[in-house]
Amino acid sequence: MRIWAIANQKGGVGKTTTSLAIAAELATRGSRVLLIDLDPHASLTCAFGVPADPPPRGVLDLFDESRPPLATLVRASEIQNLSYLPAQTGLAMLERRSASQPGLGLALSGALMREAGDYDYVLLDCPPTLGLLMVNALAAADHLIIPTQTEPLALHGLAGMCRTAEMIERSRRRPLLVSILPTLFDRRTRVGSETLAQMQALHGARAWSEAIPNDTRMCSIDELTRPMNSRLHGGRALSAYRNALDWILHSEQLAQVQAA
Repeated sequence: MRIWAIANQKGGVGKTTTSLAIAAELATRGSRVLLIDLDPHASLTCAFGVPADPPPRGVLDLFDESRPPLATLVRASEIQNLSYLPAQTGLAMLERRSASQPGLGLALSGALMREAGDYDYVLLDCPPTLGLLMVNALAAADHLIIPTQTEPLALHGLAGMCRTAEMIERSRRRPLLVSILPTLFDRRTRVGSETLAQMQALHGARAWSEAIPNDTRMCSIDELTRPMNSRLHGGRALSAYRNALDWILHSEQLAQVQAA
């Protein structure tokens, strides 16, 4: 089982779209995938048609002292091989519990290690803030994927996310592979092209040599929760995400060779 965290400390960079697109493509290729929504805004959960009221059972239950089995919380999607774990708005209050309930920073990691062995990949869609939920994701992850908008301000957020990854890697004392995925790229603008070039120059092999383009057909992310024959599989962005997944998988292979 491989655990991938899709995270950035800046919002609006395409984290949820990236999580859905990559998870759906992995599942389409035959991998067993669990997609976990860690964002209290629950955009990923809404994309699967789960209403916020009444709150569904999901991620928040993993942080209870009487934690139910993971299998009782997971839901099957319409896409074969793809399951998901919903978020609840109550996750926003989780930080307050950390002072009186020790060990919350490793709650997700413990649950996945004990009970997620039936999956080939677990993808964690993270909130856009550095807090308990993102710490849980980075503590559990083998691979951090950072979607990053191709605009100058995004470079600042990217630098902060990379520093956070280094801090988590030191504290947990095992490697955390990092891949930077340029998103929302508009090749018609000079600032977009210049930012992409700067990002790739600053981060080298960590940054994808291509980018996910702006695509109006991706505005409705619930399209990504449907089987391939009813999804917008012909769009430019989804085609780019397939290429990005190939690059991510290749990065993992290279890291394994280097570690051997």
